[in-house]
Amino acid sequence: MRRLDTLILLAVTVALWFAFAVEIFLQQFPCPLCLLQRVAFTMVGIGLLLNLRFGVRPMHYGVVILSSLAGLAVAGRQVLLHILPGNPGFGSPVLGLHLYTWAAIAFFALLAYSGIILMLAFARQNGVPCRFGFAEKFVAAAFFTIALANLISTVFECGLGPCTSHSFGYHWFRP
Repeated sequence: MRRLDTLILLAVTVALWFAFAVEIFLQQFPCPLCLLQRVAFTMVGIGLLLNLRFGVRPMHYGVVILSSLAGLAVAGRQVLLHILPGNPGFGSPVLGLHLYTWAAIAFFALLAYSGIILMLAFARQNGVPCRFGFAEKFVAAAFFTIALANLISTVFECGLGPCTSHSFGYHWFRP
């Protein structure tokens, strides 16, 4: 399970990096719902990281499940906002689907993964703290880097107040 959690954390980290790259290089700034999805992915990553550091525990998967439910609710809301025929959606599609649709699929898959793991023999590891190997250190560093980059980017986009529906672009870098 530890290797599988590392692989899933890597996938979450890659998804966050990809969304960040779209923001930076394609100048497609995230809407408030997109930012909430990034928060949910970050919280999923924290739950998985807790498993890697402190051993597999149901409470850690609880963090993944609750974060995935919140992310699925937000991504599902955004899918429903753009479901009408003729609505171009928000942002450019990737492989035929918008990022929020991919996020909804990913959050559903994370829920299924957590449920299956909880049903399997998670008690084998007994929640014993584990030392990080190279792979876990690399994935943890990549995850923390993108989480910090998203936090900084959100502060630049929204300022220190709430993010509004008109928050497209970096407020602090406008002339």
